[in-house]
Amino acid sequence: MNMISTKGRYALRLMVDLAQHQKEGYVPLMEIAKRQDISEKYLENILKGLVKEKMLTGIRGKGGGYRLTKAPEDYTVGSILRAAEGELAPVTCLEADAAPCPRRAECPSLPVWQKLNDMVQDYLDSITLGDLMPERQIS
Repeated sequence: MNMISTKGRYALRLMVDLAQHQKEGYVPLMEIAKRQDISEKYLENILKGLVKEKMLTGIRGKGGGYRLTKAPEDYTVGSILRAAEGELAPVTCLEADAAPCPRRAECPSLPVWQKLNDMVQDYLDSITLGDLMPERQIS
């Protein structure tokens, strides 16, 4: 299975951080970077994708920063990871833009990969950003 990269893991940390500080309004990138011990430059790259997906909004200048566009409960871990990573399929033949496999009809292992994919997607989509808040931490 494709592993979640640093980009996906950091995107999730970034979103949790913003959820924890959403009452403060727009949160400066520098503050997030410091709290999460992630370089501002790397976070900027991640933020661009999340803004493009309309998960975050940002403003520049004094009092600027980033904030969530919805309530934490309206984001799933799966949606955040897909926004950051793109595909999360365990094998390339299950990716949305994959070329049709000529062996698909008789592939004996396809059901295994399809079930694994469904389980992973269902699990990641069952956890919201709100569930990751310290006061509601899942176990």
